Amino acid sequence: MAAVLAGSGWPADGNPGQSGSGPTVLRITLGSQLRRLREAKGISRSEAGHLIRGSESKISRLELGRSPFKERDVADLLTLYGVTDAEERAAFLGLVKQANNPGWWHKYSDVLPPWLNVYLGLEAGASVIRTYEPHAVPALLQTEDYAQAHIRLAQPDAMPLEVKRRVEVRRERQRILAAAERPTLWTVIEESVLRRPVGGPEVMRGQLRHLIEMGQRDHVTVQILPYGAAGHALIGQAFTMLRFTEPDLPDLVYLEQLSSALYLDKREDLDIYTKVIERLCVEARPGHESVALLRELHDRL
Repeated sequence: MAAVLAGSGWPADGNPGQSGSGPTVLRITLGSQLRRLREAKGISRSEAGHLIRGSESKISRLELGRSPFKERDVADLLTLYGVTDAEERAAFLGLVKQANNPGWWHKYSDVLPPWLNVYLGLEAGASVIRTYEPHAVPALLQTEDYAQAHIRLAQPDAMPLEVKRRVEVRRERQRILAAAERPTLWTVIEESVLRRPVGGPEVMRGQLRHLIEMGQRDHVTVQILPYGAAGHALIGQAFTMLRFTEPDLPDLVYLEQLSSALYLDKREDLDIYTKVIERLCVEARPGHESVALLRELHDRL
């Protein structure tokens, strides 16, 4: 897939309370399975679309996981594709129900931009999350006080209720780190981020303590990129790489912008960003040294 601007096609549901396969991931997986069944029977998208009272483009959207599924449509397609076993059909239709569940953040639609919904669904289904952050503590590792202060800095005109709800969103996202099948999180943070007094000394002390605690967990690696490292010159903005256990989902790079987001999953793009994150990891302090620096910075405040 080429670079895709958020809002132009990626699905947008997920459930961070259930690690591994949020509805976004299930939707893409289900679509891929239906595509394989169709191709195995030599049936065109146009023929399949006609059966479900739709079009070729509708089948394309379904197979890419870019639109919700109707049980009736899936049942009709399974019949067309020769899937007659009752248990197999029941498994497919069960996936439809799960994939159509609304994401937890739907109740926050008043404060979330549509393009962020896409990422939340994919983040919820990732098995590995690697991120580089030159400007702020990554959202998955922010304390509530730090998140509130950061949101107020970024959006000084936001009303108190909006700030509160945005903080709640970040807290909900962090639930994936405590899930039974939690993802591996590996983050590289610029040292300058930790020296910015976001929210004041007390807020930063709390944030540093949280990073120390998280950095000692088996599934979380926190590395600090020192001032003297040259790796930051490779890229001027934060980025996140997601990896999935589902074979139908390629790795992808997420680039968040001020009013949109960009998703990259072309092999050549992934190779470039993989080399960058690996270079950053080499130049950053190892995990134990980063935790020691965090303690030092905490004690100085």
